Amino acid sequence: MSTDTIQKETLGFQAEVKQLLQLMIHSLYSNKEIVLRELISNASDAADKLRFEALSDNSLYGNDSDLKIRVSFDKDARTLTISDNGIGMNRAEVISNIGTIAKSGTKEFFQALTGDQAKDANLIGQFGVGFYSAFILAEKVTLITRRAGSAEAVKWESAGEGDYTLEAVEKAGRGTDIVLHLREGEDEFLNDWKLKSIIRKYSDHITLPIIMKKSEWKDGEQVPTDEDETVNKASALWARAKSDISDEEYQEFYKHVSHDFENPLAWSHNRVEGKQEYISLLYVPSRAPLDLYDRERKHGIKLYVKRVFIMDDAEKLMPQYLRFVRGVIDSADLPLNVSREILQSSRDIDNIKAGSVKKVLGLLEDLAENKPEEYAGFWNEFGRVLKEGPGEDFANRERIAALLRFASTHADTDAQVVSLKDYIGRMKEGQDKIYYITADSFSAAQHSPHLEIFRKKGIEVLLLSDRVDEWMLSSLTEFDGKALQSVAKGDLDLGNLEDEAEKEQQKKVEEEARDLIERVKTTLGERVKEVRVTHRLTDSPACLVAGENDLSGNLERMLKAAGQKTPDSKPILEVNPEHKLVAKLKSESDEGRFADLANLLFDQALLAEGGQLEDPASFVRRMNSLIS
Repeated sequence: MSTDTIQKETLGFQAEVKQLLQLMIHSLYSNKEIVLRELISNASDAADKLRFEALSDNSLYGNDSDLKIRVSFDKDARTLTISDNGIGMNRAEVISNIGTIAKSGTKEFFQALTGDQAKDANLIGQFGVGFYSAFILAEKVTLITRRAGSAEAVKWESAGEGDYTLEAVEKAGRGTDIVLHLREGEDEFLNDWKLKSIIRKYSDHITLPIIMKKSEWKDGEQVPTDEDETVNKASALWARAKSDISDEEYQEFYKHVSHDFENPLAWSHNRVEGKQEYISLLYVPSRAPLDLYDRERKHGIKLYVKRVFIMDDAEKLMPQYLRFVRGVIDSADLPLNVSREILQSSRDIDNIKAGSVKKVLGLLEDLAENKPEEYAGFWNEFGRVLKEGPGEDFANRERIAALLRFASTHADTDAQVVSLKDYIGRMKEGQDKIYYITADSFSAAQHSPHLEIFRKKGIEVLLLSDRVDEWMLSSLTEFDGKALQSVAKGDLDLGNLEDEAEKEQQKKVEEEARDLIERVKTTLGERVKEVRVTHRLTDSPACLVAGENDLSGNLERMLKAAGQKTPDSKPILEVNPEHKLVAKLKSESDEGRFADLANLLFDQALLAEGGQLEDPASFVRRMNSLIS
């Protein structure tokens, strides 16, 4: 069906768009100047997409290969217009891109809104919905667009309420015109000097020329002439010398490439020459995007070749554990027709990735060393993602490990502020291991009975309760020559941290409890791999321990919850013969009551480590019979 047969029709917005428009109309942005920046940024993206598609079809340029953005205003009509000659859109793309928010995480976006205008404004850019900001300034928005390679144009119009209209129109060239019909009281956006100031402030780094009419003073006011002028610098910021770029310019460029409204935490700008030539400008954000854990998220690196945009979402340029990094990489060596398939197997790309990772890790090391408060803020936002690093990047495992932060018994709070270097610096004389415990919550780790002997002796233990910790520990087995050791797995051997008298006392207790241990083991049967006297406990009657090479109880529960099969392994029950409950068990002659007590001991230990009872009713029955 040709557009000639399509009459003007009215369509309804997706429900989420209606909500978003209401937020916009009620001044979600406290800084209205950002509206112009968002629309110019979108126009720049449209030009990038045209350049990329034209690599395989140069005819898309037609007779207009000079890409630019034009900003104009009409005081009489009270309109502000942003035009580009980029890729443009066809009718289906207009409906998809503007009638709906075609992005996963929309629900999370609305759940994250706080009602605080400044905070909520930061969320808009992260979700790629900056177009709708036009309704902050405009009571009506008209969009006229024609896709490159097509002769048909589409007009979209809406007053930002529940619906919009679509109709076929004529348009001389490809690209998009966005016309803002300004609200009352927004006349400052009909001022030549004001608009040019905003463009230079927020969009100076845009690589396309942003064109406006020159103006001159006439009869006490500025009047546009017929002569064009380029308002911005219109050069690739990353290609300029670092000494020529101010912090403000770096920050505005970050906001352009990331669609974030906050300044970045840090950045690294490097020119690499030699076997390979490329420029990287990489940023660490100050706040985590809402889609950080979304599998369908876009990565944050834009790939250019000789200043020509090739693709964004270039996941091969940065590993998963650094997926929060934003920025630009511009190669002088890659072919202009590079594809995702070529990226998969390119040695050049592998070298660029390796170099870029080192730059980012260096940036984080500098923050950790010289700006610990800022690094603590970074860790709170991105720490769990960085913990994926040791398992993903073997070559940089030691550097990543040095950047990790944990909670520990040293401060005994849930704040993850302890580095492995800090821990080693506080190790007891004769201590040769880094001790840790994993659990499904900080409270469960902090109050675990496995810590009792360590607390008594003043030995620090790392308290790990993030879901990613178990995955991390499968790859991070030592640091700086010190093995990482779980306090809840295998035999406890404190080595030089125990004196000979303590070891002799342990042997004596084991000998005296031998008959009790055999009796408990016989009673529990298949529920346990082994029963033995504990050297971990001082206050609790019993605890469960995993075998040295078995899965921890916490990891086994996580895998089962995810629907995965786990190896069939039984726990080891360790009992404390000096506890009153165990002493009562030892003196119990009634076999029925002994069996109830032994099973109760096992169930209590299972609950204490965060496990679930297979038969809660039997546990309640035993408990009731023993206390009645």
